[in-house]
Amino acid sequence: MNAVTDVPAAAAEDVIAHYSKRLAFETDCWDVHEAMASGNPGFVLLDVRGPQLYAKGHVPGALNLPRGKMTPRKMAEWPEGTLFVVYCAGPHCNGTDKAALQLAKLGCRVKVMIGGMTGWADEGFSAATA
Repeated sequence: MNAVTDVPAAAAEDVIAHYSKRLAFETDCWDVHEAMASGNPGFVLLDVRGPQLYAKGHVPGALNLPRGKMTPRKMAEWPEGTLFVVYCAGPHCNGTDKAALQLAKLGCRVKVMIGGMTGWADEGFSAATA
């Protein structure tokens, strides 16, 4: 026995339920890149970092909207039911989680782009500057 096999693996049905639910909350950099390249991603990509970090480099096509600016009035600029995908600096930052929570409290549909800008760079994707 070892640390991997000491705990039995979950039943297939439980694995399906767990990861299906998880994918309802998050997406990854590769999928965002492919969707943005299609020209019709089906979501609005939000960089939730401050304007200075956004200007230094962001995902091409992302809008800069820090959590503090996510107000009912601001979010009403998009049609009801719009899906928002949010990201921040990377796995070391919980700004994405805070932004997702804020958007959900405002009644918005939201997913998190796991990895943030760190993940984006790790995939070899280029950043835009403003």
